[in-house]
Amino acid sequence: MIDVEGRVVVTIREVAAAAGVSIATVSRALADPDKVAPGSRQRVLAAIDDLGYIPNRAASGLRGGRTNTIGLLVPDLTNLYFSGVGRGVAAEASEHGISVFIAESREDPGAEVKLLRGLVRQTDGIVLCSPRAPHEDQAVVGAGPLVVVNGALTGAESIAVDDLSGITAALEHLFALNHRRIGYVGGPSSSWSDARRREGLVAASARFPDLQVVSLGAYPATVEGGHSAAGAVIAAEVSAVLAFNDIVAIGLVRSVQRMGLRVPNDLSVVGFDDTYLADLVTPGLTSVHSDLETLGRRATQLLLRVLPNGRDDAPQAMTGQLLPTHLVVRDSTAPLGVRLPPRYGSPG
Repeated sequence: MIDVEGRVVVTIREVAAAAGVSIATVSRALADPDKVAPGSRQRVLAAIDDLGYIPNRAASGLRGGRTNTIGLLVPDLTNLYFSGVGRGVAAEASEHGISVFIAESREDPGAEVKLLRGLVRQTDGIVLCSPRAPHEDQAVVGAGPLVVVNGALTGAESIAVDDLSGITAALEHLFALNHRRIGYVGGPSSSWSDARRREGLVAASARFPDLQVVSLGAYPATVEGGHSAAGAVIAAEVSAVLAFNDIVAIGLVRSVQRMGLRVPNDLSVVGFDDTYLADLVTPGLTSVHSDLETLGRRATQLLLRVLPNGRDDAPQAMTGQLLPTHLVVRDSTAPLGVRLPPRYGSPG
């Protein structure tokens, strides 16, 4: 058969003829190989390899009630956090012969709901990262297969990083450096992770005598968000800052340096997520590390487990689990009042 672009397309009928089996046997060998005799299955697979047959997964999925496709919906693809999670989702899905549709809401709750409605119709299940409209999302998904990363929806599987342990490690580090007035530059007000980190700050700060944590507001999780927070940081007269993520921290460092502050001589800064940028900027950014690719893989494992008709070949992953974090110390933090060599305060 010739397609619209003039390419030769091998049909399932040709595969069946080459393998000496029926078309139905070829279909079963692709969709449910355990129901085909081993000898016949091997002949079908050999014919597929020899002829270069490419199954139409979308069409066969619609006929069988499965598309062999999952959806991934994130708020912001430019955010390295979601890029890292996406890599894990794509890698794990690929290992199980599953395709991934990726959609971005651009931090717009209304767009998130519309995109989710489309993914529900086109995929077998969805990985939803950091939902910005959880109540509306719940109505769209209903009881459908769904895994939420860094969020919670009634009846849905969920997985997240351990924000509390990360925040605690960061505060312990700054407290040990004699910082007693520490600012927090928050992320989007709709962010579940930001709410968890604020709760963690309250809980963790209670453990340290004479420590004051100052909330400096909510900002977009972008470099521009960090720029916008610089004035509030200086006005608050804090000696150290925890930022919502690395990107915000980098924007903050650049802005306060332009205003005349040196990092970490005058201001210590800690980021969150430990993306690859943390080690590329000057000074290197102290950051709370979480394995984002593993987070994406675990979320996908959870989803494959709850898909209709199951995916017993998917590794077991328990819902509600928290992935561990740890602090990676670099040059953006230093003891309070200690003068450091010029390189530590050089512009980034």
